[in-house]
Amino acid sequence: MDPWVYPRERTLGIITLVLGLLVWLLLVVGTLGIALVYVLLGFIGYVFAQSAVIAWIKGTAVKLSPTQLPELHARFTACCTRLGIETPPEAYLLHGDGMFNAFATRFFGRNFVVLLSDVVDAMEAQPDGINFYIGHELGHIRRGHLTGHIWRAPVLWLPLLGAAYARAKEYTCDLHGAACCEEPDSAARALVALAAGAQQWRNVNLQGYAAQSAGNAGFWASFHELIAGYPWLTKRVTRAIDAKAPLPRRNPLAYVLAIFVPYAGRAGGGAAGVLITVAIIGVLAAVAIPAYQEYTARVVVSQAWSEAAPVREALTNYYMEKEEIPDTLAEVKAADRLPSGSVLTLDPSTMVVEATLPKLPKGISGVLRMEPSSADSGIVWRCLGGEELPVKLLPVGCRGK
Repeated sequence: MDPWVYPRERTLGIITLVLGLLVWLLLVVGTLGIALVYVLLGFIGYVFAQSAVIAWIKGTAVKLSPTQLPELHARFTACCTRLGIETPPEAYLLHGDGMFNAFATRFFGRNFVVLLSDVVDAMEAQPDGINFYIGHELGHIRRGHLTGHIWRAPVLWLPLLGAAYARAKEYTCDLHGAACCEEPDSAARALVALAAGAQQWRNVNLQGYAAQSAGNAGFWASFHELIAGYPWLTKRVTRAIDAKAPLPRRNPLAYVLAIFVPYAGRAGGGAAGVLITVAIIGVLAAVAIPAYQEYTARVVVSQAWSEAAPVREALTNYYMEKEEIPDTLAEVKAADRLPSGSVLTLDPSTMVVEATLPKLPKGISGVLRMEPSSADSGIVWRCLGGEELPVKLLPVGCRGK
C-alpha cells in the first residue's frame, strides 16, 4: 500500500473510473459515434486554451535549473527523488500577485509545476514549508490526476461523488507534500499560511487552529464542504499534524441537501453547479436524443421491410402467374398487419404496398412505400419513404429512386 495515498482516493478513484468509462461507452454507442465529433471539438478547444497557458508560463515565469534559483531547484529535485519521480517535470517560479498557490499542469505529455512567488516568499522563515507546496503538486502528477479526470469526466459532476473524490485527492497530495518536508510541523505551517497570510502564520498555534475543525460539524459547514472540492483548511491542518487524527463527523442532514447539488469543480457549487450541470445535460441531450431517435426509427423501418417479405413474395407470384394486380391482399392470402404492428395497404392500380409505422419515435412520421418494378429476372421491389419519411431511415439494400 502506498503510504502517501489517502485510502478513500483509491476507492473513489475506482468507482469514478468504472462509471466514467461506462458512460463514455454509452455515449459513443448511443450516439453512433457522433459524441466523438464533440470530443474532438472539445479537444481542439482544449489545445488552444492550454497552449496559451503553457506559452504564458514559459514566456513569463522563471524556469528553475542548477544555475537559475539553484536552492529552489535543489529542493524541487530532492522532492522528486523522495517521491520516486524519475523524470522531474519542468518547474517554474511565477509572480503570484498576492495569490498563495502553486499548481501542476500538463500539455501533450509534458508535466509542469509552477510555484507562485508569494508562497515562496512567505516561507522564508521556514523554507522547509516550500517543500510541502512542491510535494503537493508533484502528488497530482505522481497519482495521474492530470490525465485521469478525462476518463472520469462524465461522472465527476455527480452530487457527493465528484466532490468527495476531489477532496480525497487533496488529502493524498497533502501526504505527498508532508513526505517532502524534513521538519514535522512544516506541512501544517505551510497550510496555515493559506489562512493567516504571509506574516502572521508564524504566530498561529497549530493545535488551536486544528481544534477549530470541531466547529465544522454544523449543518451549513457540512453542506458546503460536501459540495466543494477542497476539505476545510482546519481539517487539512489536523491531518498534517497527525495523518490518523479523527475528524468531526458531518451533520447527516447536510447529505440530504447536498445530494441535489451537482459538483461543478473549481466553478463552485450551489447555483453555479446547477447551471453548469444543466448545460452539460443539455449538450448531451442535444446530441444523444436525436441520434437515438434516428437509430430507433431505422430499426422500426427495417423491421417492417423484413416482415413484409412474404407479402411481397405473394404479390410477385400472383402477378407472374395471372399477369394482373390483385384488388386486395386477401386475394393473395397475405396478412394486412405485420407482427410489429405495422398496417399494410395495397394500391390495386400500381401494386404499391404502403406500411403505416405506428412505432416510429415522436417527431418522426411517414409511411414505408414498397414499390415493384420490372426487371429481366422478374419483379424487383424497392423501398421509398414517401413525402415525410427521410431516405436515410430506409434500409440501404432496398432504396429506390
